[in-house]
Amino acid sequence: ISSQSYNIFERLFQLPEYQAASSVGLFLSMPEGEIKTNEACRRVLNEGKTLFVPRVGLDFEQCDMELIRVPSTDVDSHLNEEGDMFYSNWPKNKWNIPEAPINERYTSAAPGDIDLLVVPGLGFDKSGGRLGQGKGYYDRFIHKMRSNQEADKKEVETKPLLVAVAMEPSLLEAEVAIPMMDHDFRMDMIISPNESITVKN
Repeated sequence: ISSQSYNIFERLFQLPEYQAASSVGLFLSMPEGEIKTNEACRRVLNEGKTLFVPRVGLDFEQCDMELIRVPSTDVDSHLNEEGDMFYSNWPKNKWNIPEAPINERYTSAAPGDIDLLVVPGLGFDKSGGRLGQGKGYYDRFIHKMRSNQEADKKEVETKPLLVAVAMEPSLLEAEVAIPMMDHDFRMDMIISPNESITVKN
């Protein structure tokens, strides 16, 4: 997992779309079995970009997710300490993933705040279809972020750009498609350890 994670994020960081982004949404990894994002978070912050990370909160039945801006005070405290990260002292949710505390220092992303959103998933097809955990966290969040832009047909760019990250077993062959519902969002790009795919929607 570590080597695949490294290769995926090296590809991501080379994308012109990433280099042009001033703000990035990036998930924090589960302890096991998922792409590792800690070094990617560190690099995003080292490059001076604004980082947003997910917070689900305590009401898991609501299936709602926010992305929280990592404040500069957290970055300054932990970014340059050996082996330490900005989320080291954050509480953890039921999946043992750190989440930002609920207080006024941690503000939620509004539409237009995130230029590029890195999206995890259990599986992806090469047409941008995504199989998530089945709760709809990301689809609801993306809808909130894009709803104003969908109403305004003159909007040239759609934010955030949706970039899926996929380990080798989770990227399906070209002839295999993931079933999509009307409320599901297709990814704009898919990054695997061996290729970068731009989806033509």
